[in-house]
Amino acid sequence: MELKSQPLLAFLGDPRRRLPRALSLQGGGIAARGGKRANIGFEEVVAKPATKRGMLSSSFSLDLAGGKQIILPAVSKAAANSFAEAVGQAWSKFNLRELAKEEERIQRLLQSLEKLQAPERYPSAFHIDPLAREALDLTDRVLSKLNAEAVGDKTMRRIAPILSFSADPAKAREAAIERFVDAQLDRWTEFLDTVESMPLAPEQRLSVVVDEDATLVLAGAGSGKTSVITAKAAYLVKAGIRSPEELLLLAFARDAATEMSERIEARCGVPIAARTFHALAYEIIGDVEGEKPALAPTATDDKAFLSLIRDILRYIVSRVSDVAETVIGWFAGFFDDFPSPWDFKSAHEWYSEVESRNLRTLQGETVNSFEELIIANWLYRNGIAYEYEPTYEHKLTGTGRRVYTPDFRLTESGVYIEHFGVRKRRGPVTLSCRSDCSFRRPFFRKPMGFSNRALSVCGADCRSH
Repeated sequence: MELKSQPLLAFLGDPRRRLPRALSLQGGGIAARGGKRANIGFEEVVAKPATKRGMLSSSFSLDLAGGKQIILPAVSKAAANSFAEAVGQAWSKFNLRELAKEEERIQRLLQSLEKLQAPERYPSAFHIDPLAREALDLTDRVLSKLNAEAVGDKTMRRIAPILSFSADPAKAREAAIERFVDAQLDRWTEFLDTVESMPLAPEQRLSVVVDEDATLVLAGAGSGKTSVITAKAAYLVKAGIRSPEELLLLAFARDAATEMSERIEARCGVPIAARTFHALAYEIIGDVEGEKPALAPTATDDKAFLSLIRDILRYIVSRVSDVAETVIGWFAGFFDDFPSPWDFKSAHEWYSEVESRNLRTLQGETVNSFEELIIANWLYRNGIAYEYEPTYEHKLTGTGRRVYTPDFRLTESGVYIEHFGVRKRRGPVTLSCRSDCSFRRPFFRKPMGFSNRALSVCGADCRSH
């Protein structure tokens, strides 16, 4: 079957002959005479052909993949409609044949999607992503090009799950995960209640039944991480999801690895060895090299190990300033272990708790307050040499009090630093001038409140201020 343009009208509308002058229907597509394309395969067609009526004649258009279009101008409306109908039918038959070629693939996809309605295993990305790629490829090549009127409602309903899944596989996966998790939590309730001495918390139960490609569990000290690992290993074996030889359990300490192995075997009745990272690495080296190397002295000698760590830190700190700041900052706060202020009813209670502890600075001295600790560490980290509570260089005679010791003295400049702490009751506060000054005067009578440490460091009668 062929559709031709009317020569005169086609010349007037397209004098440079950029568009075809005739189209003929063939078995696998359409042949064009004139224009830029000689053949158009049905696999390129994305929609039924259309006709458009003009003032003197009509035109025939065919939409192709990639936003391209074939237009045959200056044709008879009746001839264009008949040709469009024939092309539409041939295109539908072509797609039905292509659909039949994909029958095995379609059947496999439909079975997989049906299993997602009540998944027997966790719908991890590892299993769903290949399914999504296959569904999307089939949809792009065949399913999205089907003519619903030609293939019938029954066929469209049959492939509807694939079309829906390929449109939003993430949503389908989330729904399948929710169904799987709910079913597993219900099925394994008794196990999760008794696998440890106390029933697992909701977050722990979720960590056990989720079997994603990679699962990161963030938890603080004493929150039950070992319980989760123990229960998860036992669950995977008892549920038949994994065999014991497929499980690799790692711990930092040998005692923790031994305890983990014993607890898992007690829960599931199957021995599953937990290893330390070092033991695993040692086994891998032995398998690859054919023999295991001798252990370094640092592996058995604690002093040698600490010396090695100290040398490594010194080497890094001396060469990389950013790393040096991080390392020093870590040591500055590591030994503090201060409680959270939010756990106390007032700031006063928090300060009281903090200052009841041994507040030791980076330089090594013990200070009396949290603020003094911050000041001392700041001076140390910035390379400012200081003395803590040195004896004041000027004698304060006639006071009847013990020798005055300011909080800090900067050894290079001789400047004294005295910290003004908040006190509970109001009272007079006096200040001094320079370190070489004997002047003493009241600062103000009733301040908002400062610490009851002695702040009067000068003697009497200084007329230079």
